[in-house]
Amino acid sequence: MRGIPLANAAVHDSLLRCNTEARVAGASAGEASELKAGGGHRLWVRLTHWTIAGAVLTLIYSGVAILMVHPKLYWGMAGNDLMTPLFEIPIGPNYRQGSFGPAEPFFAAAGGPVTADRLVEPWNQNGWARSLHFLAAWFFLLGIAAYWLAGLFTGHLRRNLLPRRNELGGRNLWADVKAHLRFPMPIARVGPPYAILQKISYALVALALPLMFLTGITMSPAITTDYPVLLDLFGGTQSARTIHFFTFAFLALFLLVHLAMILLTGPLRQLRAMVLGGAE
Repeated sequence: MRGIPLANAAVHDSLLRCNTEARVAGASAGEASELKAGGGHRLWVRLTHWTIAGAVLTLIYSGVAILMVHPKLYWGMAGNDLMTPLFEIPIGPNYRQGSFGPAEPFFAAAGGPVTADRLVEPWNQNGWARSLHFLAAWFFLLGIAAYWLAGLFTGHLRRNLLPRRNELGGRNLWADVKAHLRFPMPIARVGPPYAILQKISYALVALALPLMFLTGITMSPAITTDYPVLLDLFGGTQSARTIHFFTFAFLALFLLVHLAMILLTGPLRQLRAMVLGGAE
């Protein structure tokens, strides 16, 4: 392995090779070919990958445009410019923009909500982004569902993505950590088998995706009217929005690390494999 001291490379490769050989021995002929190092990506993996990738990029683009209109996050059911937010994200023309006239009680009772005249018209051009975000979410859900169904049916999830007990040992984890901290990084294998850090990161993403979807639909009044349990589950519309943002931040960080690892470990070879299949 280029760029990794021989001792560390030998440990890392031997552990990965032993895991692979043990799994190949108990697999069918088709499964064994997939498990071999550098075996490439199956057609259904490539199709769902690019469907999900296109949807994710669209969701990020439209989601940022939506966030720019109101970059404040709250907790509970309500949130507006006359309320104190949990925090405000420094993004867009509406950041720290909010000039209002004197506040007046909305109801006669003291301590209730207030109203005030807005003195400066805010930037509010996100209708297209909301429509696009909702549309892209369905393509995203379609891609994820197809990947999970195909992965369960073919055994791909069990064989290649589910961490095994022997892989979670400290020696194997530390070897993989050291392998990722050595530069320049070696050219990565294409497709399965995957090292333990990659499996763990995919597992965390698998946990975040349902949370992303549920908090997203909780922000829709049309959906929560029929399923008010969602509001109880997340503590209100604004709470769901805040959780949605932090889940997005985690997935965006995963995407950046994912792209960085591709750039550091043979981008053209990996891109060709994800488009055309095969290791070469």
